[in-house]
Amino acid sequence: MVAVQSTMLPLGSPAPDFALQAADGSSVARDDLRGGALVVAFICNHCPFVRHIAPALATVTAELMDAGAAVVAINANDPEAYPDDDLAHMAVEATERGYRFPYLFDATQEVAKAYRAACTPDLYVFDGERRLVYRGQFDATRPGGEPATGADLRAAVEATLAGRAVADDQAPAVGCNIKWRPGNAPDYFG
Repeated sequence: MVAVQSTMLPLGSPAPDFALQAADGSSVARDDLRGGALVVAFICNHCPFVRHIAPALATVTAELMDAGAAVVAINANDPEAYPDDDLAHMAVEATERGYRFPYLFDATQEVAKAYRAACTPDLYVFDGERRLVYRGQFDATRPGGEPATGADLRAAVEATLAGRAVADDQAPAVGCNIKWRPGNAPDYFG
């Protein structure tokens, strides 16, 4: 397993727009998601980094949604090369994990590029005006380490919902690289 870090999109960046198919067959757009904070998580089904945090991701995001945040997850992996990441498997994953948030599929990978997503998990928190206030890790745990708690994500969202500034000292997300379709890898890694 080779780990890569997030690109750390500049704070203050606006949330790129999207309208994508969800694992449940519905369509969800960025502007459908209402709340005092917006969490956008790039995840997938097979990555060991995501699998390590998945139980806590389900619990923490449910609590954050109950507190007034909107949450969405996006899978941009190439399902031809990684069939475990296709829509049918996403629907099973969302149900088995108890994800309450919409789990969307970025078939063109253009949304992942707009967010400059690099890995799974790659997490973004936007304020009520949809300006980036946090990008980085769920927490400091890694596969084989301590159980995931979501401490970093939780602190960022709770500060945002309370109208407080999020700390500028943010650790990048670490995970598996997004599985780009052949010839579709973005140029922001070079």
